[in-house]
Amino acid sequence: MPAGLSWPEAAALALLALALLVTLCRHLWALRWSLSRDRASALPLPKGSMGWPFFGETLHWLLQGSRFHSSRRERYGNVFKTHLLGRPVVRVTGAENIRKILLGEHTLVSTQWPQSTQIILGSHTLLGSIGDLHRQRRKILARVFSRAALESYLPRIQKVVSWELRGWCMEPGSIAVYSSAKTLTFRIAARILLGLHLEEKQFKDLAKTFEQLVENLFSLPLNIPFSGLRKGIKARDMLHEFMEKAIQEKLQRNNPEDHSDALDFIINSAKEHGKEFTMQELKESAIELIFAAFFTTASASTSLILLLLKHPSVIEKIRQELMSHELYQQCEHCPVGPCPDTRTTQSRDSKKPLLPTTAKDAHEDQSQPLGPMEEGSPQPHTPTEPTLPWSSPCSGPQLQAPSGQSCHCPSDISLEKLSRLRYLDCVIKEVLRVLPPVSGGYRTALQTFELDGYQIPKGWSVMYSIRDTHETAAIYQSPPGGFDPDRFGAARTEAVGRFHYIPFGGGARSCIGKELAQAILKLLAIELVSTARWELATPGYPAMQTVPIVHPVDDGLQLYFHPLQPSRSSEA
Repeated sequence: MPAGLSWPEAAALALLALALLVTLCRHLWALRWSLSRDRASALPLPKGSMGWPFFGETLHWLLQGSRFHSSRRERYGNVFKTHLLGRPVVRVTGAENIRKILLGEHTLVSTQWPQSTQIILGSHTLLGSIGDLHRQRRKILARVFSRAALESYLPRIQKVVSWELRGWCMEPGSIAVYSSAKTLTFRIAARILLGLHLEEKQFKDLAKTFEQLVENLFSLPLNIPFSGLRKGIKARDMLHEFMEKAIQEKLQRNNPEDHSDALDFIINSAKEHGKEFTMQELKESAIELIFAAFFTTASASTSLILLLLKHPSVIEKIRQELMSHELYQQCEHCPVGPCPDTRTTQSRDSKKPLLPTTAKDAHEDQSQPLGPMEEGSPQPHTPTEPTLPWSSPCSGPQLQAPSGQSCHCPSDISLEKLSRLRYLDCVIKEVLRVLPPVSGGYRTALQTFELDGYQIPKGWSVMYSIRDTHETAAIYQSPPGGFDPDRFGAARTEAVGRFHYIPFGGGARSCIGKELAQAILKLLAIELVSTARWELATPGYPAMQTVPIVHPVDDGLQLYFHPLQPSRSSEA
């Protein structure tokens, strides 16, 4: 202690010195990034803050969520700089700015995924490929989502959706919609895209393993015991082992007429393009198909159910449109719900939400935005006929009609019939505008380029915002914050701006499965308004988490589903 200073004075002096040191470090940190600008460009760096040394603004980002971006956009504008997860980042909002990013793929920018994601998903995926390899893989995968392929999927998807929804209706307790939607979309991905025939226990185990993989995709790249990456790799290896057996069985089949799922289309399309996929490539492609279809479609399905519940007049308009096209038909001789072999019951007086008994239910909320799960699910009843044909659209115990009954649900739905439903198309578009499943995307600058009067230096990350662009678009006649499907109607010119509406991205990396995703949502909407009514099981609507994928906080959208009686067909 310096002579003549008391302890309080010495402590105050030390705190002052520490404050000056921290301030100096922060200024030096900001100067370090200011000097990293490309001196060959006369343009300035975007406005913004690089936060604290090494940590940047990561802590603020994690704590504030979506408010972090909106507050800085209000302060700095549609293009601002920050520092997140150890990298300099430029956040971009606005149609014209995003247009330049998305159309600049392979020239101005390149896709960027965390190292952990690349390790777990593998090197043979469309998501991780760049340049000519990306173009080649996209051409091969295009067969999976061709019109002919979609037509072959539709009847089977409709049956899966119909049976799952009837299962929701037969539950005496409430349904956790997001978890139930994930069960639905995983079943579609496994049975229809991959053509897997599974016993219900196998389905649950596979779903649980896949959830473990997804939960650890965005983790620290440390392959050490008990780390997220190690758990993700373990889940991946288990999935690859299962998929290899299934693919071997598929490749040994001799009947070409059975080739009607996505993996078949991939194998045949690769051969047509002069490429023979290795087993490793097929396994990684299979996992990527589930990853791409699973959570985003479950998120959009949950948003659809939520927004229709909030706007019953929209439900009635959809019903009227279905009636006008003679598509509003209820099933005859169909049970209200699937066979009672995997479902559990619960009193409606109970406050505990009832979740579908899938393998994802093995753990309760892990505070992971991509995978809330639940403990204590009962063991499923063993199905009496565990093995069914690969091509069966209703394979598995939950899709079998009870003995002595047959299902006469209309199954002649087609893409052409779906295309006639113009108002339903507007509804789906509006759901994806208000609550886009993915809030944005990441790229890396391949070269220094100009954006909105600023330079984006080579090597910096670029984060473009889908949600913010939708919320701030100035082309809409009605407020962008409202739910108005008619904004996409032919009578308005609001939908003209291509990059004002980007739920599926755009450019070379636009979502290749967007037509399939929209078809699933339309089939779900048709089944919902034709056969069910639903109501909140809680006092109010849940808050929605928007990062990294839109879903109700803590799986909080709890609803009661009821079979719609013909005499009550006008109810929401």
